Amino acid sequence: MSEEAKSENPPTGPEIYAEYEELRAHRPVSRNEGEPWRVARYEDVRHVLKTHADFSSEVSERMQQDENSTTTMLFTDPPAHDRLRALVSSAFTPRQIDLQEEQIEARCETLMRDFAANETGDLITAFAAPLPVGVIATMLGVEDGDFVEFKRWSDTIFTDIGEILIGTPSPAAVAAGGEMSAYFQERIARLRETPQEHLLSDLVYVDTEEGRLTDGELLMFCFLLLIAGNETTTSLIVGCARMFDERPDIFDRLRASPDLIPTFIEETLRFHSPFKATLRRAARDLEIAGQPIAKGDLILPLIASANRDERAFHRPAEFILDRKPNPHLAFGLGIHSCLGASLARMEGRIAVASMLRHLDGISLCDPQMPELDGFGAPASVKVELRPAA
Repeated sequence: MSEEAKSENPPTGPEIYAEYEELRAHRPVSRNEGEPWRVARYEDVRHVLKTHADFSSEVSERMQQDENSTTTMLFTDPPAHDRLRALVSSAFTPRQIDLQEEQIEARCETLMRDFAANETGDLITAFAAPLPVGVIATMLGVEDGDFVEFKRWSDTIFTDIGEILIGTPSPAAVAAGGEMSAYFQERIARLRETPQEHLLSDLVYVDTEEGRLTDGELLMFCFLLLIAGNETTTSLIVGCARMFDERPDIFDRLRASPDLIPTFIEETLRFHSPFKATLRRAARDLEIAGQPIAKGDLILPLIASANRDERAFHRPAEFILDRKPNPHLAFGLGIHSCLGASLARMEGRIAVASMLRHLDGISLCDPQMPELDGFGAPASVKVELRPAA
């Protein structure tokens, strides 16, 4: 059983992992006053993620009470979730993901070539953000000229995601959501008249026994893809750069043995999880690790803590390049496991290969940069570059 903790400002730098270790050891299920229950251990986090009947993803009471609100698959339970996932899954088959490889490689090459021409720069704005934004926007049939707006919308909404779900969203987030909605509503209407060859058009016309997606569902899918897909890959690339800074020997090993890049990506996903936590709501009175949880209470499964749990991983505080097995929870578990995991892995793999080609090394200007910014990557990561000779 766990205690109710005093409210305090949580750490956001690398020291957050020391707090996670303390939580796992002494307070595996705890909460600060007025906040969600934090679940810290691997098996407990895994249980929460996979047991959707007890731990609801419909966390936003405001959205549930709003008849005009349409939530994404991330925040719905069966049967509505099953219908949406069945329809959208057709866009993320292995064949569809493989079709993106050429454009990912081309974008990586262009972005990294320009980035590597400098001795210093911002990893986020120059490479880690424009890569996934460009890839996803292209999949949705968006012109390059609109990418900057998409990134602004995504950042504004994502940094306020907690308030959007369980609080009062900021005026900036409301405005960004309105602009993004208007943009995609216009595009969806045009696609219903004239199909095109891209993912959004395919989703407009995909038809299964479950029926077609409504305009509202299509709109929410665009939100999901641009925000979650964008932030996942950006955070993954930042995690890779952080490891190259902390362990320059890994950079050299990958250059000598590029076949290790896939296991490097998996260990980075574990060691620097792109999403530190997710959110659930107790569907009934229940217990987690002996701690009573009341129906309706919010629960915060700490994915980043689970991925460093001594009970689940050998030497979890060490980055082991060829770690196998590596059952990390970076992409979730169960019915809400990330549909775009294969795409994010491909983007990460190609991004790392591009860095190895164009650079002799990369260092963080501030090794103590925040580990967390909301649920995603920091807004800025200044780096020093050593261009390849």
